[in-house]
Amino acid sequence: MSGDIALLGFGPNGWGLALARAGLMTLYVSAAAFLCGVALGTLVAWARVAGNWPLRTLAEIYVTIFRGVPDILVIYLFYFGGRQVVTVIGTALGLPGPFDISGFVAGMLAIGLISAASQSEVLRGAYQAVPKGTIEAGRVSGMTQFILFRRIIAPQAMVTAIPGMGNQWQSVVKESALVSVTGLVETMRQVSVAAGTTQEHFLFYAAGAGVYLVITTLSDQVFRLAEKRSLRGHEQGGI
Repeated sequence: MSGDIALLGFGPNGWGLALARAGLMTLYVSAAAFLCGVALGTLVAWARVAGNWPLRTLAEIYVTIFRGVPDILVIYLFYFGGRQVVTVIGTALGLPGPFDISGFVAGMLAIGLISAASQSEVLRGAYQAVPKGTIEAGRVSGMTQFILFRRIIAPQAMVTAIPGMGNQWQSVVKESALVSVTGLVETMRQVSVAAGTTQEHFLFYAAGAGVYLVITTLSDQVFRLAEKRSLRGHEQGGI
């Protein structure tokens, strides 16, 4: 038993360092995908709330597609389809091949676009939760649209949005395991290699679960702290 545990150590025969690096890669790709989702999700939410009919229709189609297609299929489309697109563009420009797209970029974009569809729902709901009377009062007082958004809409909407965004982050971290199909050495890929090499499948898959649990637990505390700070000055903050 002690010999099996030693496989998780940082010694010459241990996989500890490799697992730590893979955990960092999981964190990197998750953070990049989440930020991509925030940026695009904000635009989609805006299109659904304040856009004209064509923009609202496009946003609805986007959400329907990326919430309805399996995540793994989207990743495959970006990874293998991305290779073909890059090859076509490179060939048209007369650039020497071979052409490729990294697993990190493909996974980040795929998960980011998937997350954006769900994040747009969270942000749209947060905006709609802001009292209309408060917005009208800001307009009557002569605030520009930007100042109205910065001083009234954004602070109140974030109080509602932070818990939902925390849930979306947790989803992104777990979905990042699917990026292993691109060959990117993140947690899931590394534990699969370690388990196959040592034939200690239970040990390494349990270790992988531990890595994900550490990331999600710590990040949950960060979002709880952010939620608590956002409630300062609000009635809910005293509950």
